[in-house]
Amino acid sequence: MAGRHLGCLPGLLGIILALLWISEVTKPTPLHVEAFDPRSPRRPMPQWSDESFVIEERAEAPADSMGTTFAVDRGGAWLTAEHVTHGCTRVGIEQGGFARPVSRLVESREADAALVRGGVASDHALPLSDRMPPPGSVGYHMGFPAGHPTLVISELIGAARARRGIGEETQPVLAWAEHARIPMGDGTLSGISGGPVFAEDGHVVGVNSAATDRRGRILTTAPDAMMRLVDASRAVSDRPVAYPFLDLADAKARFEAWLAQGVIRRIFCDVDDTPGRLTAGRPKG
Repeated sequence: MAGRHLGCLPGLLGIILALLWISEVTKPTPLHVEAFDPRSPRRPMPQWSDESFVIEERAEAPADSMGTTFAVDRGGAWLTAEHVTHGCTRVGIEQGGFARPVSRLVESREADAALVRGGVASDHALPLSDRMPPPGSVGYHMGFPAGHPTLVISELIGAARARRGIGEETQPVLAWAEHARIPMGDGTLSGISGGPVFAEDGHVVGVNSAATDRRGRILTTAPDAMMRLVDASRAVSDRPVAYPFLDLADAKARFEAWLAQGVIRRIFCDVDDTPGRLTAGRPKG
């Protein structure tokens, strides 16, 4: 496999987003973190692509940061990227201009995905699928790069492997080639990590994980690895109906509707356990 180096999205843009955490001054919401690592043999990934990736981590202590999350159950289950939540003292989902602390994380050790529970419910949820789209398919990535809602259109290259950090095990990913953005721009995608990527049939087929501006590649978690985490959490019972995207205008309209409904939101990592303070978050993608 040909190796490709990917700059990890955390901390690539020095934008400051200050949100007031909602919590008791002397009794912050405790965060319970679980790790999920499947014991059964993993299904082999079809090798549509000969590319492999190394995600370069910044050698620094954890810092307050921001990513994207999306609702997968109306009872308050959300998906995001594992690297967005890992090492955080508190995690909060944006609600009414505030970061509402959550109480539980289930982080995958198989893929860059985490399931967030507690604190925030949703009137709607997004449909998930463990089926991999064929290479050449259009993908619709949604999230908050640089803190701003953005729709990224891509084409699926195929399955690949990614390694996050020296000595870490490789993870199954899908590699996409970026084609366009709404609104237009060529800045960093930092902050889109944790957001959904949709296949043309309307299903979420992965979680945004990393990107490289120079090569125009976006990596997302493999759909079957994402679903194994969801099933193991036993927190998702909703089965929303998926409707195929008609065209780019339809994808844009749905993204705007999901933003208005609060189905796709910002998620914040706080590495300091000081309650009731203002936190400065950098986009984490």
